[in-house]
Amino acid sequence: MSTNIPNTFSRRDFLRTSALAGGGMLIGFNLITACKEKAEMPVDIASLNFNDFNAFIKIADNGYVTIYSPNPEIGQGVKTSMPMIIAEELDVPWDHVNVEQGKLDTENFQRQVAGGSQSIRFGWDALRQTGATTRQMLVNAAAARWGVEASTCSTKQGVITNAKGETLGYGDVVKEAAALEVPEGVTLKEPKDYTIIGHDAVNVDIEKIVTGKPLFGLDYKKEGMLYAAILRPPSFGKKLVSFDDTEAKKVDGVTDVVRFGEKAIALRSANAWVAGMLGQSDKIAVVATSTWQAMKGRDALKAVWEDGSPMESTEGHDDELIKILDGSNLNTLRKDGDVKKAFAKADATLERTYESPFLPHACMEPMNFFADVTADKVHLVGPIQTPAGTAQSVAGMLGRDPKDIHLEMTRMGGGFGRRLYGDFAIEAAELSAKINKPVKMVCTREDDIGIGVYRPGIKYRIKAGVKDGKVTSYHLKEACINSNMYGLIPHFFPAGAIENYQVDAGNYKSNITTGAWRAPYTHFLAFAEQAFFDELAEMMEIDPVQLRLDLLQNVKGHKDENIQYEPKRMEDVINLAVEKSGYRNKKDGVFQGFCAYYCHNTHVAEVADVVIENDKPVVKKVTVAVDCGIVVNPTGAKNQIEGGVIDGIGHAMYGDLSFSNGTPNAQNYDKYRLIRMKEAPEVETHFVENELSPTGLGEPALPPAVAAIAIAINQATGKRLYKQPFANKLEVKELIG
Repeated sequence: MSTNIPNTFSRRDFLRTSALAGGGMLIGFNLITACKEKAEMPVDIASLNFNDFNAFIKIADNGYVTIYSPNPEIGQGVKTSMPMIIAEELDVPWDHVNVEQGKLDTENFQRQVAGGSQSIRFGWDALRQTGATTRQMLVNAAAARWGVEASTCSTKQGVITNAKGETLGYGDVVKEAAALEVPEGVTLKEPKDYTIIGHDAVNVDIEKIVTGKPLFGLDYKKEGMLYAAILRPPSFGKKLVSFDDTEAKKVDGVTDVVRFGEKAIALRSANAWVAGMLGQSDKIAVVATSTWQAMKGRDALKAVWEDGSPMESTEGHDDELIKILDGSNLNTLRKDGDVKKAFAKADATLERTYESPFLPHACMEPMNFFADVTADKVHLVGPIQTPAGTAQSVAGMLGRDPKDIHLEMTRMGGGFGRRLYGDFAIEAAELSAKINKPVKMVCTREDDIGIGVYRPGIKYRIKAGVKDGKVTSYHLKEACINSNMYGLIPHFFPAGAIENYQVDAGNYKSNITTGAWRAPYTHFLAFAEQAFFDELAEMMEIDPVQLRLDLLQNVKGHKDENIQYEPKRMEDVINLAVEKSGYRNKKDGVFQGFCAYYCHNTHVAEVADVVIENDKPVVKKVTVAVDCGIVVNPTGAKNQIEGGVIDGIGHAMYGDLSFSNGTPNAQNYDKYRLIRMKEAPEVETHFVENELSPTGLGEPALPPAVAAIAIAINQATGKRLYKQPFANKLEVKELIG
């Protein structure tokens, strides 16, 4: 049965015009999140008149459709999956859809953000309404021409049919549809009738990616554009005293050498969005006619620096974090019952401390951004996860009306949270305003890793008490670098499952900039908690899977609205992972680690298979069970899961960034170790089938992967892992899958 829902679009949200050259229909809509970019069309649509709109469906009189997407694409696949949702309800063939990247438009869009694995979740209803509303307008136009009731007409693959069997294509009635009123209610398809959603679709950018066509921020060029390389403080805590640019100006192609950053200092104190992101605000830019010349000019600069705020080292951080865990000055985020009394009555207790280091984002595409600041407008182009917040910051810094900011988004060569922070775009805008020229700021790999925004170092201490064979108390403490940028998730599992439950957090303030990293909060917390549960089950002499299933029974019927996970959905992924991995029927020589976790609104369970080869543990396979509701694009969904698992394993095994006197000890891939292709294990993915609304996928598979391999390695070697990276403890250089 189809679903009738009221139309929540205002007339402003749902603009209509028939002013396209050659006829056609242009419909603007509130996407709320995202779509995709251009796909190859079977016919030439270049002759269509593309008017200056940011969010709309455009239907040509040949029946082909263009959908503009307002949201950033960072490799999570929304530029493919979100147009699929619109096309499904519009009821057009997928190969008749062309998708273009929209620009920043805060008047017509909400949440133009790539972050938190929320694009599909937040866009699901709005995108379906958009497609269905457009379809209904076309049906109404056809019904009016035939002189019949619209309810007697149906659509299929871009064709409208009446009760007599007469047909009209969408293109045949597009002009008439454009003149009609927007319907107050629309009918949505039932999942059983989907022909696009739930079917594999190739990434719409794949041809450009594999053939190297301009697509990313580094590809962007504009006539007359200059390039800038920036000399920043060599350490967190250093300040610029003076510099000599004599040799830099001798480099062929260098046009400007300027000191800048004063506007960013004011912005930092006035705008919480970039607070802490612009700590390196005293800088020198070398501007040239090419990137290479700009970087050569920067290398020729001679700068004198002095100590400002204290320069910190990782060893000092470790000591401070331990003091926090040992102290009593912690913020309690959740408290059920009385853990102290429960520990006192317990038959046995278990307490463990887990540690993780700083991590850079290590995006394949270094930070870069184009800016052209003129009296008329501020033109910004580049890879950014938060276009609206960045535009707001630029407007504030330059003292401009936000309407002056014209921001275009490119595809990103990795984001992982680093491009949530628009510091690099702010740098480009401030520099362009200072030299009165269009300029693109380009970072080197050393810039990117050396002076960046990092996942903070964290320590967790977990203690549990057992009484009469049951877990009766659980106390989780967090000590984090700059935890105002981070923090715990106190209402995830096992919240509600244990009678006496407490979560506390404290932080150590550092001048090293920290921020979100893929699967914020959970990427390390999942390992700590789930590895702890495995060891707790061992102490209790019960099956670790059964321990989790038993605890979930305590949450069923729980009335605490703060609890975010759903015990039945968690049970389903646990049972599916156990079944598909053969967890109950272990093979000789294969050691398995199990983990179940909820984050970003998605329930995931994973089983890792580890074998011993040449006396070293080797991850061979990870079986993943996922409940993310309706799967829009199975191919894209599997790609996200596989990527998340491999990313999680690689960083847990090798990721490590330490600081000495405010300077990171690794600034390129020669010292910062990433997982290699030959080390990637097989990843087998299974989805729980249901008709619930979709949830996130870009991040949820990463956190449980870390715990699963750690537990499997323990099974294989007898070694419990408490500190990342694991390779140091295992004394292995490679983990070949």
